[in-house]
Amino acid sequence: MGLEKENIKSGDIIDTKVLRRLYTFVTPYKGRFYLLVGLTLLLALLAPTRPLLIQKAIDDYVTVGDGAGLLRMTYLLIGLLLIHAVVQFGHTYLSGWIGQVIIRDIRVKLYKHLLKMRLKYFDNTPIGRLVTRNISDVESLSDVFSQGLAEIIGDLLQLIAILGVMFYVDWQLTLVSLCTLPLLIISTYIFKEKVKVSFNDVRNAVSNLNSFLQEHITGMNIIQVFNRQEREYEKFQTINKEHRKAHLKSVMYYSIYYPVSEIIQAMGIGLVVWYGATGVFDLEIKVGVLISFIMYLQLFFRPIRMIADRFNTLQMGVVSSSRIFNILENDEQIPDEGNNCPEKVKGDIAFNNVWFAYNDEDWVLKDISFKANHGETIALVGATGAGKSSVINLISRFYDVNKGAILVDGRPIKEFDLATLRKHVGVVLQDVFLFSDTIFQNITLGNPDITKEQVLYAADLVGARRFIERLPGGLEYDVKERGGTLSVGQRQLISFVRAMVYDPEIIILDEATSSVDTETEELIQAAIEKMMHGRTSIIIAHRLSTIQKADKIIVLNKGEIVEHGTHEVLLKKDGFYSQLYQMQLKSVVVE
Repeated sequence: MGLEKENIKSGDIIDTKVLRRLYTFVTPYKGRFYLLVGLTLLLALLAPTRPLLIQKAIDDYVTVGDGAGLLRMTYLLIGLLLIHAVVQFGHTYLSGWIGQVIIRDIRVKLYKHLLKMRLKYFDNTPIGRLVTRNISDVESLSDVFSQGLAEIIGDLLQLIAILGVMFYVDWQLTLVSLCTLPLLIISTYIFKEKVKVSFNDVRNAVSNLNSFLQEHITGMNIIQVFNRQEREYEKFQTINKEHRKAHLKSVMYYSIYYPVSEIIQAMGIGLVVWYGATGVFDLEIKVGVLISFIMYLQLFFRPIRMIADRFNTLQMGVVSSSRIFNILENDEQIPDEGNNCPEKVKGDIAFNNVWFAYNDEDWVLKDISFKANHGETIALVGATGAGKSSVINLISRFYDVNKGAILVDGRPIKEFDLATLRKHVGVVLQDVFLFSDTIFQNITLGNPDITKEQVLYAADLVGARRFIERLPGGLEYDVKERGGTLSVGQRQLISFVRAMVYDPEIIILDEATSSVDTETEELIQAAIEKMMHGRTSIIIAHRLSTIQKADKIIVLNKGEIVEHGTHEVLLKKDGFYSQLYQMQLKSVVVE
């Protein structure tokens, strides 16, 4: 057992196509977005103001002993701090708000898109990877708006504003203070490149870890039955080590970069103090200017240190966006262009020369033709892999035919609105899936039009009401994940009730009684007959004793119809069906 590992590389930091698509999600909130841009500009302008006022306070009031002027400047500084605090609050909250509402919208759109995908897409895509796209990758987009693009713009504007004020105050001292800047830029670039690689490794490791856990937790019974715990544990250890290794790499790079940047900043401040102190002694530089430059350098170096982080945040956001947009651009959806929305259908079904393959031309069904008239019961039999389940998947349009046509009431099923078509088709599958919710919600699937009285009536009809009412809470009993607190037979009975409450004109039973014991099977056989009365029914069954009353039995072998007729007619032919029947009869006698 194993999963194909995902390995996606980062692209360009500024991917204009991706950024334009992201902006379409900003459009509904562009008023707040432009306000955020305005607050970013205001913060950039406010950044150099405080050191400038402190310089004025020292040089114009402290050194000359002007207490009244110093008090006025103090009030001004306090007011400036309050304004800065309010603007910073607004900026932080607004950037976070925009990020959260946008990822909400993207996540909703992504999930809605997944709901419309062909089953083939889910057959070929690990569920854990889709979970990563919908949660981790979407979450990273929040950082693009709260810590990415807006912050990078703000940092760059702040650098420009600070540098402009520094040159205005003393250009010579500015040039001295910037001597260590090339060292910081080089170290920042190296850090950015190294962290970009480690971030890629982390994201890929998270995706692989999610995929592995989802698959192996779901298949835990197989792992335990075949005693594969130790082997699968070793695989998990390997994937988890890759995840840890990727994280530790990024931690190491941060551990090196920040102390190095602090040293470079200290060197710059040291040069300013040395050069500035000489100027103060020679009365060429005022004390306030020297102190303000120390503050300017601290303000100047901080955004440069942070900007590498911002770029990596933006880049990973762009990568996550690309992954998400790859899903949104995937057109593996069942086309829903039909406009036929009848309230009721008669239920006539016809397969006309149907060819179908899941992959290319590896045909599962080959030139299949048959007809099921209103009220008839058609049984499909054959060995595993003969194509029986594919027939019922095509009727509900989980997949589309490659060649030929399927008709309902004489009209191609592609002309029906997809939701309307499926409303008229009730399906009871062999593998019953129940959500972690109440029995009532699992039966109605959240449909507010279905009442408890209707559910109880349907449960009574299929013989499920007795066991439901014995459970704590009855219909409000929580079945837990995948219905784990119920027996296989009980889950199967609930699936019958689920099909019945929607009162479909076409009933499909896919091995519907194969998972229940003989007593339960006898209990629901009568109910099945009631369900099928007046409805077109298609039954797939391995137990040939359950389909003897079918109006027509179609025998499939390797995707082709090899025999068809009633039970009695097929037995007289002494062909494929007769052999299957005799084999099952012998096995029952032996038992």
